[in-house]
Amino acid sequence: MRMTRMKRAAALAALGMAGLTLSTGALAALPVGAKAPNFETRGALAGKIFTLKLSDELKKGPVVLYFFPAAFTPGCTAEAREFAEATDKFKAAGATVIGMSADPIDKLARFSTEECRDKFAVASAGPRVIAEYEVALKSDNPALAGKTDRTSYVIGKTGNIVYAHSALDYKDHVKNTLAAVEAIKPGK
Repeated sequence: MRMTRMKRAAALAALGMAGLTLSTGALAALPVGAKAPNFETRGALAGKIFTLKLSDELKKGPVVLYFFPAAFTPGCTAEAREFAEATDKFKAAGATVIGMSADPIDKLARFSTEECRDKFAVASAGPRVIAEYEVALKSDNPALAGKTDRTSYVIGKTGNIVYAHSALDYKDHVKNTLAAVEAIKPGK
């Protein structure tokens, strides 16, 4: 039992260094123009748990829906902090940021406060959402089963994908999604 936990911790640590040890090249993602699948799940913002529905968020404007493998791992923490720092820029461009992970909601509630700095919501991605968004992490390591890869989508107000970026290295996700949001024409 203890060895399994150690293997899992080692796998997740490697995942945090994504791009160096788990790079798989091009990852799957929904194509630009595809209709984003609607979903309802539990989310957390500033540690408070609530029901999150994508269609409700899209009524406010474009949504940056970014999937990350696991809360509190080095790469995912760095990415969350970078999104938190850029939240005001996303808001100024009319967009809402939502992080998605297969982690349990209690863990995401802590992550929303500690690493997302109470700036944006994170939500639990179940198997259906992971499959519909084509973000299942492909790995031979059983400790990573059920995790998501690192894929960022920009979904226009109309519900269609206007930008998709899949790379286990977190470094370009914020910059690229912000540029995509800023390029959206009003009403799209």
